[in-house]
Amino acid sequence: MIYLSQLLGNPVLDADGEKVGTVSDLGIATGEVFPRITSLAFMGPGRTPIMISWRKFVDTYDEHEVHLKAIATDLRFSYLQPDEVLLARDILNKQIVDTHGMRVVRVNDLKLSDTSSTQLRLLGAEVGARGILRTLHPALERVALRLARTFGHPLPERIIAWNYMDLVERDLSNVKLSVSHKTLDDMHPADIADIIERLDPRLRGQVFAQLDDEQRASAMAEFDDDAMAAELMGSLDETDASRMLSEMDPDDAAELVSELDYDKAEKLLRLMGVQEQRAIRQLLGYRESTAGRIMTSEVATVGEGATVADAVEMLRGLDDDFEEVRYVYLVDEAGKLAGVVPLRGLIVSAPETPLSELATVDLITASPEDDQEAVAENIAKYNLLAMPVVADDGRLLGIVTVDDALDVMEEEHAEDLRVAGGSADGEASEHGGELVWLLRRNVWFFLWLVVVAVGALATGGLIPLVEVLLACAALPIALVLADDSVSYVTNFFLENDPDDEDAPSMVGFTFKGLLLGVALGALDVLLAMALTNVIFAGSPTGP
Repeated sequence: MIYLSQLLGNPVLDADGEKVGTVSDLGIATGEVFPRITSLAFMGPGRTPIMISWRKFVDTYDEHEVHLKAIATDLRFSYLQPDEVLLARDILNKQIVDTHGMRVVRVNDLKLSDTSSTQLRLLGAEVGARGILRTLHPALERVALRLARTFGHPLPERIIAWNYMDLVERDLSNVKLSVSHKTLDDMHPADIADIIERLDPRLRGQVFAQLDDEQRASAMAEFDDDAMAAELMGSLDETDASRMLSEMDPDDAAELVSELDYDKAEKLLRLMGVQEQRAIRQLLGYRESTAGRIMTSEVATVGEGATVADAVEMLRGLDDDFEEVRYVYLVDEAGKLAGVVPLRGLIVSAPETPLSELATVDLITASPEDDQEAVAENIAKYNLLAMPVVADDGRLLGIVTVDDALDVMEEEHAEDLRVAGGSADGEASEHGGELVWLLRRNVWFFLWLVVVAVGALATGGLIPLVEVLLACAALPIALVLADDSVSYVTNFFLENDPDDEDAPSMVGFTFKGLLLGVALGALDVLLAMALTNVIFAGSPTGP
């Protein structure tokens, strides 16, 4: 096994042993499960870029040198073919999509395997720390491995096989990938959305543009960041954007349109079909955070006098992109909800059975003005797959599905975490931003420290700077205590409903909080005094 980083920069020697350049890149043929190296690129005399056929001219290679079969004057240039890419230029240090792990990663090195004395094949991409260390210097990798073994924590390679790699930083639409190659086209819309959200901003539009209308619509509905979704929508021309909106469920399309500016939204809506436009405008007429805003108007309905056979015939006639059906709803001539029949009832009943005999008439319903969170809680409470939304006169307006309810509860949970000072998506742990997170949360502490130091210097030495800094050493204790106090108060309001008769008294909580604050403040002072006495103990200039 050998790595690309071990070959780059190595001298290239001809058949006479004369140096003709240094390795700058390797080309591969992408139409194979494990692509073979087809080209050798190196910098010749005067930094002239040269590319030659690997099969025709490379004799032997190792971690130090590449030997050619011919002398320098017999070398013949070759050119990159349509099905070829360069490893260092197109893959190394670039973002790729790991379609097996459903994530976006950066390639730190590339692992190669020699299948014969001269033939090399690409096995996959190294995306772990070992690739970074090896690229900096092989000795760093060896030292890290020894240290890891010493402490009982092995440092394994993190290799993504080529057949699970999808390149996103270069237009490879004309490149034939291996038959077993899994791309974004084969992935679930939720995975596509998650991957696009993790890409660099300059790549999101490029990857999104590669999807067809149906894939775009499905992925757009899965985005967690509405602003990002609106940005991607803005990158499309108006015709494509309007066509994509038409492919989306009305509630998802309405949510996206609400993020656009008024003029842009109006242009897109006018380009849509009359039926789709009416459905979206109806939903946009409801206030945010209400059931009407997240309901879908695509409902499987039949007349209250229909039979099982009538319902089955209606279901067969629905479009492929119709909202997933969990229940069939019975309505009277005025459109008022008369009952609900679950799909199981249709399956186990005879075709001639009247639906009125199977229907549940004692229904849990929602008003379009009800709060989204309350509707989601009722769906969970009563184990419903969908809840009908009815007007004041009983007319069926739409349904809120269980997946929409889950989205609402997830958003509320994330909001509660933000209020409590936590992270809704694990940013600090996933992106390695612990230091940034600390600075952002406690920037006031560092600013105060700078102000005190500047003030001490401004006094002309009346207050020794060392004493000021030592006194500040107790501030982390105050910081921790203050942070815990804030969490204590926040959790009280999150966990207790003020309207609940069994909730603790606000007066009692306030009094208890004041006592705790005084106790913690006294503890902080005592710790600071003890720390100062320890530091200055035995010093003739001590306090």
